[in-house]
Amino acid sequence: MAAMSTSTRQVDTPGEPCGGDSISPFCPAYHQAVELIGRRWTGAILRVLLSGATRFSDVTTTIPGLSDRLLSERLKQLESEGIVTRTVYPETPVRVEYRLTEKGRALTDVVVAISAWAETWLREGQTGHPAGACEPH
Repeated sequence: MAAMSTSTRQVDTPGEPCGGDSISPFCPAYHQAVELIGRRWTGAILRVLLSGATRFSDVTTTIPGLSDRLLSERLKQLESEGIVTRTVYPETPVRVEYRLTEKGRALTDVVVAISAWAETWLREGQTGHPAGACEPH
């Protein structure tokens, strides 16, 4: 007689820390965070803002291939999530600056960890740049 197995899926309860000392198979908060920062170009935008850039043009110049339309969309999303603040200076021409909030700056360790992982585990041909190219200048 074959043994029957039942599978129970462990899901974290909303409002409680996901996993603590152990990692549960699914955490709604983790999933939401990965979906937020994992959107196309969002990680690169966060990295540029963490490096000190504040102007729209600084971000587009730093990230090759990022369109103005998509940058504008991502910055609006990050602003709506409370990760970025947008400040308009009534000058001629109008100056707009983007800065990370405390919530946004709290992602520093995450960005550093992903950067270190990428440098260690992604081969040179996969990233399109030589090893060590991500080091600060």
